[in-house]
Amino acid sequence: MKNLNSISLLLISMLLLPGCNKDKPQYRISVTNGLQVPRKGETVSVRRSDLGNITCEEFSRFFVQDARSGAYLISQVIDEDRDGELDYLLFQPDLEADETRVYNLVTDVDSGSLPVTGISTFSRFIPERTDDYAWENDRVAFRTYGPTAEQMVVDGTPGGTLSSGMDCWLKRVDYPIINKWYKKTLEEGGSYHEDTGEGLDDFHVGASRGCGGVGVWSAEEQKLYTSRNFTRWETIATGPIRTQFSLTYAPWSTPFGMMEETKIISLDLGSNLSRFEVRVSADGPVEEISVGLTQHEKDGTNHADQDNGWFSYWQPHGDSELGMGIVVAPEYLARYEEYLIDAPDQSHLLVHLKPVDGKVVYYAGFGWKKSGQIEDEQAWFDYLQGFAERLSSPITYRVK
Repeated sequence: MKNLNSISLLLISMLLLPGCNKDKPQYRISVTNGLQVPRKGETVSVRRSDLGNITCEEFSRFFVQDARSGAYLISQVIDEDRDGELDYLLFQPDLEADETRVYNLVTDVDSGSLPVTGISTFSRFIPERTDDYAWENDRVAFRTYGPTAEQMVVDGTPGGTLSSGMDCWLKRVDYPIINKWYKKTLEEGGSYHEDTGEGLDDFHVGASRGCGGVGVWSAEEQKLYTSRNFTRWETIATGPIRTQFSLTYAPWSTPFGMMEETKIISLDLGSNLSRFEVRVSADGPVEEISVGLTQHEKDGTNHADQDNGWFSYWQPHGDSELGMGIVVAPEYLARYEEYLIDAPDQSHLLVHLKPVDGKVVYYAGFGWKKSGQIEDEQAWFDYLQGFAERLSSPITYRVK
């Protein structure tokens, strides 16, 4: 397997741009919230090309300062298209309803003025645990399964997993836990399947789509065609605001012919939902890609708000409750259906999406009542509705 792992550059350089005065803004970014509700900690992505003819070195030196208060914000730069050139500067402002706020981009900053945080996003390939890929932020964590786990199933070796579904790790702390939980399980005699105060992994995926995995639905056969485990991975970015990575799958059989699939997955700080960009191609036209929420014991309730583009499954979960959700923009949404059968791991709430230019984009994730983030099913509905509203009316910015 080709091991591609490029970590994003963080804004930690303290070098000075020639001719710059201390705290003098090089650019002013006017940021606008067009909604009639406050938006706290939502990511703004400033494209480097919008700043004119600026080099990557100069771009990497910027710090983001609130022009009104003078306070500095956590920020991150990323090379999203992996061409060796930085693309975006990320920061997360707090905006009141219908507010426009100005932020300065400055280069010469006293280190004592910069914010310090113990929370972050994170993702990595896990070769020590059958080639998992795991990712997290301050609210949720996920993983999916790689080639070694698949080969173990093929060989009949215990401990393997044959699935391209998405697993939920139910954390209830805001600091990173991925490395800690794997170490506890693999080296210290503990288990991430037991909650010792930070949460646990007791979410069953099996052959299902888990929380947001994809497939191709055949209505005629009443069958969901799916890929197997990912075969290649690449970490694109990991840092205080966003982690992003890609997964590639071996060609797999569908009613449209042999399908090729690549996912680009990202998770921002403060979000319960990961963003999935799934690119597909096949021998014939790909009419639909279906996203699934597993129904586990089929003892929960599905809810669909197709007009606003969000879908939920709320279920009992151990000594607590769990909500899963999908949010999608209208240009991708085709329809949805519940598919419930007796076969294990095959019952899903399926959201059928229409590829646009060979890809679909959607958001999927969960809220665990025991984490204290989501109080009940109605609170989960409210979260998904708010997410859909923000998706349809993104924060805008203008370079001044």
